[in-house]
Amino acid sequence: MSKWRLRFIKIVLVLMIGLLVWRLYDMQIINGQGYKNLSDQRISSNITEKAPRGEITDRYGRVLVTNRKGYSIKLQKTEMSDEEFNVMLLKLFNILDTDGYTLSDSLPVSEYPYKYTFADDGEKKAWFSDKKKLNDTMSAGDVMNYYKKAFNIADNYSNEQIRRLVGLRYDISTSGFSINSPYVLAEDVSPYVISKIKERRDEFDGINVSQDYFRQYTSGTRAAHILGVVGKIYKEEYTELADKGYGMNDLVGKQGIEKICEEYLKGSDGSRNVFYGKDAKLIGEENNVPATPGDYVVLTIDSELQRIAEESLERNIKEIAQRGASSVKRGGDANAGAAVAIDIKTGEVLALATYPTYDPAKFNEDYSKLLKDSAKPLWNRAISGTYTPGSTFKPLTAIAALSTGAITTNEHISCDGVYRYYSDYQPKCWIWSESGKTHGSINVTQAIEYSCNCFFYETGRRTGIDAIDEYAKKMGLGEKTGIELTEEVSGNVASPEYKKTLYKNASDQKWRGGDTIQTAIGQSYSEFTPIGLANYVATIANGGTRYKTHIIKSVHSSVDGSTVYESQPVILENVSISEDNLNAVKRGMLGVTDEGSAKQIFKDYPIAVGGKTGTAQVGKKVSNNALFVSFAPFDAPEIAVAVVIEHGFRGANAAYIARDIFNEYFGLKTDEETKNDEKTEPETAVKSDLLP
Repeated sequence: MSKWRLRFIKIVLVLMIGLLVWRLYDMQIINGQGYKNLSDQRISSNITEKAPRGEITDRYGRVLVTNRKGYSIKLQKTEMSDEEFNVMLLKLFNILDTDGYTLSDSLPVSEYPYKYTFADDGEKKAWFSDKKKLNDTMSAGDVMNYYKKAFNIADNYSNEQIRRLVGLRYDISTSGFSINSPYVLAEDVSPYVISKIKERRDEFDGINVSQDYFRQYTSGTRAAHILGVVGKIYKEEYTELADKGYGMNDLVGKQGIEKICEEYLKGSDGSRNVFYGKDAKLIGEENNVPATPGDYVVLTIDSELQRIAEESLERNIKEIAQRGASSVKRGGDANAGAAVAIDIKTGEVLALATYPTYDPAKFNEDYSKLLKDSAKPLWNRAISGTYTPGSTFKPLTAIAALSTGAITTNEHISCDGVYRYYSDYQPKCWIWSESGKTHGSINVTQAIEYSCNCFFYETGRRTGIDAIDEYAKKMGLGEKTGIELTEEVSGNVASPEYKKTLYKNASDQKWRGGDTIQTAIGQSYSEFTPIGLANYVATIANGGTRYKTHIIKSVHSSVDGSTVYESQPVILENVSISEDNLNAVKRGMLGVTDEGSAKQIFKDYPIAVGGKTGTAQVGKKVSNNALFVSFAPFDAPEIAVAVVIEHGFRGANAAYIARDIFNEYFGLKTDEETKNDEKTEPETAVKSDLLP
């Protein structure tokens, strides 16, 4: 290398080093204080950009739950004393109170005079378990005094102010609040609140307003128990979900589909690198990563069928109560019920209605009132309520008896009004109790049509409880149907084993002949869910194939629409029933709507319907429950429907709701005048299915 080239390189290096030294001198000596001041005023924070949750639609793509944008008030960590912080929060309380917005917190202490709000001692011990300076021997007042001192809350505040400040400060302190994790003070607040905060910006250091996504229920109150609700993540939930990208301020599904499909609906959060001044005012942002919306979930329900089921439940229950108000035990106490419709060929749930219900959009606002309501609107009766089946169980008894050879399709059994097989227990047929008449000599098809108790007393005795229980299990009665909703219960079939669990005394535990014959007519200790009854009749209608019920049809990507998940029919049991035996039972169910207890409801109906009414005794001082199970069309079944009305007086009352569901499903128009005329039917129809 030539000498001049080497000399040139040395000169360049010297110049570069000189420039670097000069730059450092400028930054640290000449302008050092200025850069320090700028650094002090500029705080960098990585803010999570929340992804909108995925939508929920019905089977035809009609949107049931979507998102809308709204305002949230967030607290950014700043240098502020406890006294200044408390004063600022009280000012914020006043603005929110003026707008009717209620702040809630998770501190398990009531308003003054302070009391614990734990559900039980276990919950209390769990809460205290991670509180180093607290113990479960302390009173609620002691806990309040501790936090009052910890948060430096002044003595001159009112008891209400102290409770609100302690509750909010407690939530903030347990939320992981930091410069990189702001605390959400209030969600979905009105523009009025936002305008007031902006007008008084200098009084609210650290308070920022952001636009977030909130759930919007386009169906109103429809399908509330199916859809569920979202809520702020609990501490216990955060412990489990933190590794999955959840933050302390996140909303998560709490019930229903919102909870079950949380992993699909959540989406992927984005991020923003933002800069704040010392006063927590936003200076700028950079390096944005956009959020990806959650997948959308398609349900099996038909939202219009769901609407009809819910409206019919409410209307008919109120009408029953009104008609029976002047009489004892004739439906005046009717106040609740459920209806379920299932696709017979797949197990897909087409409608799942419960009354009373609630508005999911106002769930948090109305929660305390809903919790105290004696009618239990939060209870999903369709899958969690269990009911004595009454005469709707008789087709099952018939199938068990025919399949085991206890009776034949052509055999006639005589109804004398009183069943005299046992000397110490001789129950009566409903027709004898009501009119002193009998059904005479009848076969199994006629017995289902007439709902003859004496026939099924004898049939049940011959069949035996073991065979009845076996076929009940095959049909899924007393078991969960498999629907994805977590609140489903199994119910129970009357059996010697189950009876032993109900009594402590050995003599009371003993299974007797009377227990068997009462089980055969749907009384005794059997209790089933409406969805269990619907799946049972669907299994009869399709020839013995019991499907697992399901309500999630598919899940699709919100980005490209690709299928993430798609359900398939799942067969739980193939019940072997001969064609002759099955036809004998189904013809009896057709007779119920043609000539039996549901004749007036389905008179001149354009589609043949197989059904069975049930009137189940539930107490001496209340009206009987009303039940109706059905399927249609009779010759080529597509849909099965089960309806239960608590204290509905008679089974036929429940059939009106099933008819409304069939009308919607088959596209039939309902003549309201004709329907009103039918509900003034003669008294003989009222007595057609009463049990002793």
